[in-house]
Amino acid sequence: MTVADLAAEAAHHWSDSIVRLIKNRENAVFEMLLPHGRAALRLHREGYQNTAAIESELWWCTALAASGVAVPAALPTHNGAVLARLSTGRAASAIAWVQGEALGQSGIPFSAPLSILLDRHRALGRLIASVHAATDALTLPAAFTRPRWDIDGLVGEVPFWNRFWEHPAADPAQSKVLRDARDVLHHQLTDCLVRGADFGLIHADVLRENVLVSAKTLTLIDFDDSGFGFRLYDLGTALSQNLYEPAYPQIRDALIAGYAETRPADAATVELMILARCCASVGWTMPRLVLTDPVMKSHLARAVRWAGRVMRQTTTSYAACTPTPKTCL
Repeated sequence: MTVADLAAEAAHHWSDSIVRLIKNRENAVFEMLLPHGRAALRLHREGYQNTAAIESELWWCTALAASGVAVPAALPTHNGAVLARLSTGRAASAIAWVQGEALGQSGIPFSAPLSILLDRHRALGRLIASVHAATDALTLPAAFTRPRWDIDGLVGEVPFWNRFWEHPAADPAQSKVLRDARDVLHHQLTDCLVRGADFGLIHADVLRENVLVSAKTLTLIDFDDSGFGFRLYDLGTALSQNLYEPAYPQIRDALIAGYAETRPADAATVELMILARCCASVGWTMPRLVLTDPVMKSHLARAVRWAGRVMRQTTTSYAACTPTPKTCL
């Protein structure tokens, strides 16, 4: 059965009209027409998140949207469920349609005037902070479950996205740097927890393609990788795509400034989280890409480069690891 056939089957749970395939990557996403307008139909990747985890994600997004945060809410099926199970066993869900284009593709590319680019990242920092703040005000259902981007999930024996330091495409020098980076991350993240780091539900994948821009509004989409983790990991993930840009320091400071309007953050801790994300992304490639894929090489190079930067900063003080009123370990 093709992905289009599955989408047609799934659509019957909400509507009968599939318009077009938007992307077919981790999840297959289609535009779907409902009586009241457009929606995004998702066919969830098999074997990644289980039913309880997907339902928890959809509950969280709906609760955030109800709190006024710019994220899409889940749309129930004809029988009121948030998740439909297809004949193949694959899960499908639908979320509210979000108008806009991905950050950097919305008429304001990363070659745009710096002032506009910085405004976008200040706004993104505020949006991430609003997600964290609204989440802290929620009472999660007893059955709520999501992956953990904690120390074990990032650099433990079995990280959520694989043992990055054993990447088969890494040469001996790269492997050594990645092993050293793992040790540094374990030590520094442990120190952050001892100091009371802000830890709770995070989006965990704040990449450009998951930030939609419409006029002056930013919306955060695709919570498929969300889970419990270090709050500043969301900022580190957002910056992981900016590391080779000349304006990186200004972009970093703008993002942090927007976030720090309401929540604690500092550059040293955020840059530690960039390293955590870069290493995790190396592990992400291992079961998904062939060894000759150029993304393998680029992700390894980025992680090794950033590890060298972080490991040189031996006198950094992680000021953002201060106790917060609501901490979840």
